[in-house]
Amino acid sequence: MNAAAEHEDKLERVRQVARAAGLDGVLLATHHNIAWLTSGRGNRIDASREAGTPRLLVAADGRRFVLANAIEMPRLLDEALAGLDYTPVEYPWTDDQDPAFAVAAARALMKNGAAIGADWPLPDTRGVEPLLMRARCRLTDGEIERYRALGRDAGLALGHVCRALSPGDVEIDIARAVADAAAGVRARAVVALVGSDERLRRYRHPVPTAAPWKHVVMTALCAERDGLIVSLSRVVAAGGPADLGARTRAAATVFGAVLHATRPGVTAPHLYATLVSAYAGVGYAGEELKHHQGGAIGYRAREWVAHPRSVEVVEERQAFAWNPTIAGTKVEDTALVIGNHLEVITSTPDWPVIELGDAAYASDVWRL
Repeated sequence: MNAAAEHEDKLERVRQVARAAGLDGVLLATHHNIAWLTSGRGNRIDASREAGTPRLLVAADGRRFVLANAIEMPRLLDEALAGLDYTPVEYPWTDDQDPAFAVAAARALMKNGAAIGADWPLPDTRGVEPLLMRARCRLTDGEIERYRALGRDAGLALGHVCRALSPGDVEIDIARAVADAAAGVRARAVVALVGSDERLRRYRHPVPTAAPWKHVVMTALCAERDGLIVSLSRVVAAGGPADLGARTRAAATVFGAVLHATRPGVTAPHLYATLVSAYAGVGYAGEELKHHQGGAIGYRAREWVAHPRSVEVVEERQAFAWNPTIAGTKVEDTALVIGNHLEVITSTPDWPVIELGDAAYASDVWRL
């Protein structure tokens, strides 16, 4: 599927969302949805915001528009949306200060009394993000190709940083090196966690500090490129606690159990139950309650996480990032589920691995 065909396929998915919800059109403003629809193009200037001011309007009848202020419209038409054939609707930037303006502009393009859906809280619209999330999950051939390339590059980049570490390196400096390495492969580190020694044992989300590491350090990266995100973690030890290897192998066993259970048609509650059973089986019952265990990944760092009350189901062309943790260690990588085939895409060449059977594996501790 070429880029134009991928765009048309995704436009039809949005139109199906609109029709299924009884809507005349859907407004898209969030970075993840616009990146998905356009195969990595963007509408955002301020990366601290989830939504950009320009919006795409996809009508149920097949029309499509870009609604943007006079600051952004020239660049959008010349670059970000070039060749995608969106009808421009331009307005003064002052109109962006009224959150209702985009809805009124969209409704003016529709029939009287048109029902509008939106992926961002806007007045007089219906929220459709859960429906769009399910529309995003089935990966196209182009997305699978881009995902494999991103996973390969992220695995190489994080491995390069981790192999260069020495005891005494400071967590925040390591995090900066991780972000730089991601940027070096044209990716953005949307998450860069670094935790060492006692902080790693105490905190499941170790935000980096000025602490130097002595015996063990973990780096976790969520890297975004062209909208797609991969997630991976690596652990490095210099000596380290005597039980680090055993705890990492236990976490890898849990990772393997949930990875092998991730098959089309399997429900999120079943995956969660698999995690519960696997933790108990390796002697760490209840560990699943101390951190979320991961789940579907795509244009968000987690599209959904597995938990007992989830209504989500594994699709046959979907990406997953599982991240079992046991105090002081974590196993995390991203995999594609293509039919009944599993493919880990974030491996680091020549990194020690724990074999899990059926060609699956988990990243082990790198020992200096």
